[in-house]
Amino acid sequence: MSDRYCVFGNPVGHSKSPAIHALFARQTGEDIVYEALLAPRDGFADSVRAFVAAGGRGANVTVPFKEEAFRLCTQRSARAQLAGAVNTLSFAGGEIAGDNTDGAGLVRDLVFNLKTPLAGRRILLLGAGGAARGALGPILEREPEALVVANRTADRAEDLALHFAGFGPVRGCGFAELTGETFDVVINATSASLAGEVPPLPEGLFSPDALAYDMMYGRGDTVFLAHARQLGVPRLADGLGMLVEQAAEAFFVWRGVRPDTAPVLDQLRGA
Repeated sequence: MSDRYCVFGNPVGHSKSPAIHALFARQTGEDIVYEALLAPRDGFADSVRAFVAAGGRGANVTVPFKEEAFRLCTQRSARAQLAGAVNTLSFAGGEIAGDNTDGAGLVRDLVFNLKTPLAGRRILLLGAGGAARGALGPILEREPEALVVANRTADRAEDLALHFAGFGPVRGCGFAELTGETFDVVINATSASLAGEVPPLPEGLFSPDALAYDMMYGRGDTVFLAHARQLGVPRLADGLGMLVEQAAEAFFVWRGVRPDTAPVLDQLRGA
């Protein structure tokens, strides 16, 4: 029988992860099946245990379960421990091992696919949830001039920045405190796009050659990218590249084989 993997989320019907991992499996010759599973918001842990009992070998985790997944793990990688959030689970020997491939996927998409160096740049990260937590460490490793975490609840952003303060120039604040600042890269790590909303941002945030990046993706612009387009931001990118890159990292964690992401991303964009 093929080894079973899945992605847990709520919502999860829009996920392209099954298609991505099917392409990775075909490319590498790995014998796996991968499905999207809707977990009840109050039943994530039970859903994971049921999947393990049915023979599941590993799982990805998306909104809104990444921090709950961290707590569920019996073992955690260093990058998961730092992030305090998990998006990749491995099941073996009664253990639940957690990793976080989000930040690695984001940085690879920005630096290699989008040719956007982060060193010496001013970067704004919107949101302070699991997606943002996974991104902070890998971004700071690229030595930006400044990394600002902004959130609707300022305390959460400040606490998150304090957690990462030893790794580089990072601070947290509320959205209103961004007034008067400009950034070279603005990354939306909130789930506002799923609700058709844009974070309440002050005017003038984007530098003349800025990149607006939304971790969410869909047909056409997300509401965040549509807003940035209306403002005249010259460079826009959704999170499909990040999704493919973090998936490749998860595939490597599970199978010890690293897929070539370029043809997979090209095929998804073409579709």
